[in-house]
Amino acid sequence: MNQNTRTMCMTLVLTASIASPVFAQVMVGGAAMYANKDIIDNAVNSKEHTTLVAAVKAASLVDTLKGPGPFTVFAPVNAAFAALPAGTVDTLLKPENKPVLTKVLTFHVVPGRLNAAALSKMVTDHNGSAMLKTVEGEALTVTMVAGVLTVTDSKGDMAHVTTPDVFQSNGVIHVVDRVLLPK
Repeated sequence: MNQNTRTMCMTLVLTASIASPVFAQVMVGGAAMYANKDIIDNAVNSKEHTTLVAAVKAASLVDTLKGPGPFTVFAPVNAAFAALPAGTVDTLLKPENKPVLTKVLTFHVVPGRLNAAALSKMVTDHNGSAMLKTVEGEALTVTMVAGVLTVTDSKGDMAHVTTPDVFQSNGVIHVVDRVLLPK
């Protein structure tokens, strides 16, 4: 390889690396999450969120969560749904319970793109806890417990953010270990 060819190859490699920056890939439920895909396109690939995806479909919220947003979603894993009282998920997924299911799901969604740093700053700025108004209309309380972001519903049930900052084209997902329930 002559000097001109070597220089041209090095220029192409450098140009490609500048044009296509490498980002750390977040894995959720065994699947890569891509910042250029929307919330639904990423969630359907997570083996940890099959119940959540089924619920979003049953509540007819797919188009909303594919929309421009931005949204901050506290996304419960399958184990969180399984921890609900026996029969709860099956009951919620029935067509006649769509309004209740929609209320539960939209209680996990906050307008805007709030990453972990923004949530942490809000907690610090508000003396240890911050209130977030959900799309459902009620508030969630965000705190830090032993360095972990936690989200508490109006009944005092607390979910821990197990995987923060799963960036999407239309928002951000924070994976949580509990289903939060509105009043």
